[in-house]
Amino acid sequence: MPAIVMSNAGPNGPKEFEGKITVYVVICGVIAATGGLMFGYDIGISGGVTSMDDFLEEFFPAVYVRKHKSKEDNYCKYDNQRLQLFTSSLYLAALVSSFVASKLCTNHGRRLTMQAASVFFLAGVVLNAGARNIAMLIVGRILLGVGVGFANQAVPLFLSEIAPVHIRGALNILFQLDVTIGIFVANIVNYFMSNIHPWGWRLALGLAGVPATMLCLGSLVIAETPTSLIEREQLIEGLAMLKKIRGTDNVDAEYQDILHACEMARQVKQPFRNLLKRSSRPQLVIAIAMQVFQQFTGINAIMFYAPVLFQTIGFKNDASLLSAVITGIVNVLSTVVSVVLVDKVGRRFLLLEACGQMLITQVAIGGILLVKLRATNELEHGIAIWVVVLVCLFVSSFAWSWGPLGWLIPSETFPLATRTAGYAFAVSSNMIFTFVIAQSFLSMMCHLRAGIFFFFAAWIVVMGLFAIFLLPETKNVSIDEMTEKVWKQHWYWKRFMDGEEEEEEEERRRR
Repeated sequence: MPAIVMSNAGPNGPKEFEGKITVYVVICGVIAATGGLMFGYDIGISGGVTSMDDFLEEFFPAVYVRKHKSKEDNYCKYDNQRLQLFTSSLYLAALVSSFVASKLCTNHGRRLTMQAASVFFLAGVVLNAGARNIAMLIVGRILLGVGVGFANQAVPLFLSEIAPVHIRGALNILFQLDVTIGIFVANIVNYFMSNIHPWGWRLALGLAGVPATMLCLGSLVIAETPTSLIEREQLIEGLAMLKKIRGTDNVDAEYQDILHACEMARQVKQPFRNLLKRSSRPQLVIAIAMQVFQQFTGINAIMFYAPVLFQTIGFKNDASLLSAVITGIVNVLSTVVSVVLVDKVGRRFLLLEACGQMLITQVAIGGILLVKLRATNELEHGIAIWVVVLVCLFVSSFAWSWGPLGWLIPSETFPLATRTAGYAFAVSSNMIFTFVIAQSFLSMMCHLRAGIFFFFAAWIVVMGLFAIFLLPETKNVSIDEMTEKVWKQHWYWKRFMDGEEEEEEEERRRR
């Protein structure tokens, strides 16, 4: 399993290692972050392309005909399983490939895994942009999914290992920021490409190759992380790289920490079995629940299909894509709020505030559509504008809470022995439920109609109760002190910590 290095806690908090933010680290961060742009662009582009008439007419003629029927049901005009499979197949491929990528990261390093990600992604781009039939589209999406699975495994690992300790958290959320920027750029591309006939959709899909090419070429320039080198017993090269990225020769303390972490990782022969222990249950439950709840806010349904959603409520094609651009801007700016506030006001405050804001907006949107949008009419322009405003308020609250924190909290709650295995469960849970939502949203909108927003609102209530009663605050608690200061003090989870010492003793005897 890959070893993720965290500083050990001293009497006054985490250790501070000597080093500075070097130009090389900045370059590495920018290059690796293109993996986030790659992922975000794909999220944004798929919804826009599936609303373009030229694309629908060539691959989904039945949807195209329904879309332009004056009497067609507003809620069902895009209900097509193959159309949904075009979007969702990527996430199923990403789920499977992430486990392969984990092994590749361990045995061959983070850089090679990023290179493989970009190659798979570029192959998918070529097939999608040049597609002549649905089979080419789906195979292309599967290759894109493999690229996403590899990139999502390697890039965050690379960033956390290359960054100085004092900016590691900011860099991790920066990856989420790059995802939102990718979505925003895709929305702009969709807006302009929708007016280029008949091949604008091909150019929109083909431009996904830009961030993938940047990652591919950039990964040839950057070097491997010190942790990966030392983990693969290339100690001299690892020490040299550590000195290079820290800009100092005084790296002995950090080097010893990396050696210690790698040794501990080697001793854990079956980390997935360790997750089944009673003492691992709190972290595992929270990691999986955060990912499930993240998807059942309804955010990806809105981000995938924003242009389609806005067309449903009566916006024409250009106006719907422009509305999606606006939500993309809100998404980017609101993620910056999380970067600024997460270590000041805490995780639980942001999550609970967002639950209230998301609940109000989902109920309001559902109420408006329930009363005003019938099967064959369009919303009045002023009311449609209010729906866009409500969607923006919903997106903003998600972007500073359940979006970035859904990834941050699982990464900081697991002990080192089960951290990568536990995080693998978090990633796989995210991909599974992303697939479920992407594959079912348009059909759910057809059958539940405005009730789809009340469905997500009900889940937000559950999320809020979970955050209130079962999610402890982890702000300003070092990784190594989580068990003593968080889990053993929590009113519910402390009961799972009672037998921790006995479990550790039994594990030592087994070795």
